[in-house]
Amino acid sequence: MTTNVTNAHIVSPDVEIQNGTIAITDGIISAVYNAAEEVPAADTTFDAKGQYAFPGFIDIHAHGADGKDVCDNDLEAVRHIAKTKLREGVTTWLPTTLTQPQTKLLEIAEKVAQYNANQEFVKTPGLHVEGPFINVSKAGAQNPAFIREPNLEEIKKIHDIAPALIFSIAPCQPNACEVIAGAKALGISSSAAHSEATYAEMLAAKDAGLTHLTHYGNAMTGLHHREIGMVGTGLIDDDIKIELICDGIHLAPDFVKMVFKVKPIEQIIMITDSMAGSWINNGECKVGGLEVVVEDKVARLKHGGALAGSALVFDEGVGIVAEITGLPLHQIVKATSWNQAQSLGLENHGKIEAGFTGDIAILSKEFKSTATFVDGEQRF
Repeated sequence: MTTNVTNAHIVSPDVEIQNGTIAITDGIISAVYNAAEEVPAADTTFDAKGQYAFPGFIDIHAHGADGKDVCDNDLEAVRHIAKTKLREGVTTWLPTTLTQPQTKLLEIAEKVAQYNANQEFVKTPGLHVEGPFINVSKAGAQNPAFIREPNLEEIKKIHDIAPALIFSIAPCQPNACEVIAGAKALGISSSAAHSEATYAEMLAAKDAGLTHLTHYGNAMTGLHHREIGMVGTGLIDDDIKIELICDGIHLAPDFVKMVFKVKPIEQIIMITDSMAGSWINNGECKVGGLEVVVEDKVARLKHGGALAGSALVFDEGVGIVAEITGLPLHQIVKATSWNQAQSLGLENHGKIEAGFTGDIAILSKEFKSTATFVDGEQRF
């Protein structure tokens, strides 16, 4: 089966091609042509009409969408989120859990494993387990009733059901470094989150195997001239990858501009951290059992007012970053797909190039998804 995506403004790391064609054979990109080259005929043709063609977005941190949450503990909820994410240009997603009782986390992992057996919408190579080993004072929208001390056996049991590719933990918690090292031995990447960690504690966690910072700037120790904390660690340590929620709410636009200027772009990973309130604009929903109110696409806990994840959709975030930073799209695209693929060890993902998978997001010039291909198949 061959498919040609024609008349596309192709955007790939360090590459932009106007009016190009992407040839896909049996789900894999077989060739990329510029406007002057002759293109062989294909079984099907999709005319991009001058719109952007990005590598399919990879959202490594998203709890839910359109009224559904991974922690609903329901296969149909996972399927609904996976289908909705296609409308954002996302082709790979890590279903992300919240701080919950262990018995429920195991049940959720089983639901994700069931979807993994038939990935009919976006791809779900594994989980992002956020919590429950976090700091109460930095809980944010995580339910403090279920916070507990780090325990590697809990993570291993989840991982045995559905691969836990990323695990968010507070490095300031007792025994955190031992659990981070144990997770690394299992092939799980650890990310610092919801923590009061000092710079020294961050370095110790990094030595143990920590590689990421979860929703950078939020629910973590800030930058101070006598203690640079977690935010400072993310800025000066070029080995640590940082997640950014680029909705203009969780991070001030000037903060986003600063991060993209100071941090090597190869270490920036754009995420949505979306929850059930995304796609509904206004209304009420729940996150991990906590009541949330969404007003004008801003989600806050009904009691306390803390930000409760985001209502961001991925394609919108790309447009926001382009406007804030002024960076060329062939640089921004590294933070939408390529860096994620490198972090997760997903071979042949994150570029529009011969030999890479046919995961493609078609976006209007206003950064609105209009079509999404997964393994060369148009699924939205």
